[in-house]
Amino acid sequence: MVTIPTLQEVARAARSAEKLFDTLNREFPPTLEAIRMTGKEVGELTDELNQGINNATGVVKQVDRGLVNAKIQAQQVQQSSKGLVVGIKTAWKTWRNPENKVVSEDSYPKLNGSKLPPSNKKY
Repeated sequence: MVTIPTLQEVARAARSAEKLFDTLNREFPPTLEAIRMTGKEVGELTDELNQGINNATGVVKQVDRGLVNAKIQAQQVQQSSKGLVVGIKTAWKTWRNPENKVVSEDSYPKLNGSKLPPSNKKY
């Protein structure tokens, strides 16, 4: 008599286990497939993200090169502008004061490496 309730409980547990296994048989394969697809999609998104980062890096490098080139050109313009301003100032001074003679280096006597003649002054 003691074994009959025990056997009934074992039978109920077996039916519950059978229902659980049926549910797992129905639900587990689609769930595994969904997990596999999710992993594949995450991999594809990672690849796209890496490609986007590489493209952005290329754009940043191009912008950096452009900024360096612009800086070099700005320095060249600044140097050219300084020369132009000096030239204009000199031209203005010469035009305003024509009696001042502009002396070039060619008008100075050349020594050709020789020493100056001795002075006749006595000390």
